[in-house]
Amino acid sequence: MTTSSSTLPTADDVLHGVDLSGRTAVVTGGYSGIGLEISRALHRAGARVVVPARRPDVARRALGPVADVVPMDLADLATVDAFADSYVRSHGTLDLLVAGAAIMACPETRVGPGWEAQFAVNHLGHFALVCALWPALLPAPTARVVAVASGRAPDDRIRWHDVHFASGYDKWAAYGQSKLANVLFAHRLDQLGVAHGVRAFSASPGYILTPLQRHLPMDEMIAAGWLDAAGEPVPGLFRTPEQGAATPVWAATRATRGGAYCVDCGEAEPYPHEDAEAERLWQYSVEATGHDLR
Repeated sequence: MTTSSSTLPTADDVLHGVDLSGRTAVVTGGYSGIGLEISRALHRAGARVVVPARRPDVARRALGPVADVVPMDLADLATVDAFADSYVRSHGTLDLLVAGAAIMACPETRVGPGWEAQFAVNHLGHFALVCALWPALLPAPTARVVAVASGRAPDDRIRWHDVHFASGYDKWAAYGQSKLANVLFAHRLDQLGVAHGVRAFSASPGYILTPLQRHLPMDEMIAAGWLDAAGEPVPGLFRTPEQGAATPVWAATRATRGGAYCVDCGEAEPYPHEDAEAERLWQYSVEATGHDLR
C-alpha cells in the first residue's frame, strides 16, 4: 500500500452527514486501535455504542462516556452467550455489529477445546456472537454486520486438512487463515441474512500500527519493511487509526453490495470459489461451536 496517508479519509469523513441517532452498535475490540476510533466515530454520529471487553476496566478508561462496556471474552463461548443473552434482554434490537477484536501473529496458544487461538478469537468467537445476537439483529429495520478482515489473495484457502495447526504451527499462516475466515463468514452471513433484512460485509482497514502488533519484536517489523533501521514507521505505509477505521465504518453505513469485501471505502469483486468455501466454513463453524442462526 503506497497511497499517502495524508490523502485518505477518516471514519468521521465517512460519517459526515450520517445521523445514527436511535441506532445501537456493538463493537468488539472497540476500546483499542481502530476499534476505539470506530466506537468514537459511531458515538459522534449519534449511535449508542456497546463494547464487550475482555478487559472491562481498561475499556472503561479508554472509552469514558463513549460506550457502555460489558465483560466478554471471545475465547470463552460461555461469556459470549452470557453477553448476548444480557444484550437481547436489555436492548432487544441491534442495528450494527462490528466484529473488530483480533489477535495477530501470537505464539502458539490453545483455547477452548484445543482451538488455535487466532482462529478461535478472530473467527469462531465472532461466529458464535453473531448467532447468539441473531434475535436482536432480526427486528432491526436495516441491521448490518461488519467483519474487520485484512488483505486477501486469489489463492487463499482455509487449511481444511489442519484448521487448528495441530501439526507445524505458523503464526502468520494462522493469522491469515483467521482473516480469510472473516471474509468468508461475512459472505455467507449475507446470503443467509438478506431474506431477513440483515446484511453483512467484510472490510480491510489497511496497514495501521496499533496494539495488534504487540506480539511482534521490532527486528521482525524492520525485516518486514514496516519500520526503518531506527525503528520508525516507513513513510507512506501506515494509516492513522482514524483512517483505518474509515473502511469498516463505510461498510457499516454506505456499502450497497451485500457480502462484499470492502477496501479503501469501496467494494472489491468476489472470487469464484467464495461461495463454496464460505458455505463449507459455515458448516464447520456450526459443528465446532454448536451455534447457528435461529
